Amino acid sequence: MKSIAVLASHNGSGLDAIMQAVHEKILPLNIALVVSNNTEAKVLQKAEDYNLTCKLINAKTHNNPDDALYELLKEHDCEYIFLSGYMKKIPSILTCNFKIINSHPSLLPKYGGAGMYGRFVHEAVIKNNESKSGVTIHEVNEHYDDGKIILQKSLQISPEDTVDTLEKKIKNLEKTAIVEGLALCLK
Repeated sequence: MKSIAVLASHNGSGLDAIMQAVHEKILPLNIALVVSNNTEAKVLQKAEDYNLTCKLINAKTHNNPDDALYELLKEHDCEYIFLSGYMKKIPSILTCNFKIINSHPSLLPKYGGAGMYGRFVHEAVIKNNESKSGVTIHEVNEHYDDGKIILQKSLQISPEDTVDTLEKKIKNLEKTAIVEGLALCLK
């Protein structure tokens, strides 16, 4: 069974989808580690509740956080990393040594890049009167939201949709997309 680490800076909602899929034997994965760079991240408590190993790694906890993260991932035999709202650029020491997968709340290449995450994406989509939006599961390279696309799931935007309603719809769609995307990676 392959081991995965989940990196998150806040809630780490993707962890829930992965945990459920592992529990239901949809994904043959071992969630070896959950890491956050944010002391206040709710994902750390969530990982403890799931009885998973969790670590805090940032500039306050380590002199070189990137190296510390690399060593921790190696120590836990992680082959895969899933980014669940991890708000730090991924260094080449990780992109060159692990298969890193991200979930982005738009249909890339639209609404991707630096500064385009979470609510900012949905605000831009609504402002530009887009007729559809969605989720992209993609590999991570050294550029923001630029890696090979694994899969995309889309939905229609209704004229009544607001930033809040779109965000909720995308989060629901994302749960399915994460599991399907990881399943494709494991084949």
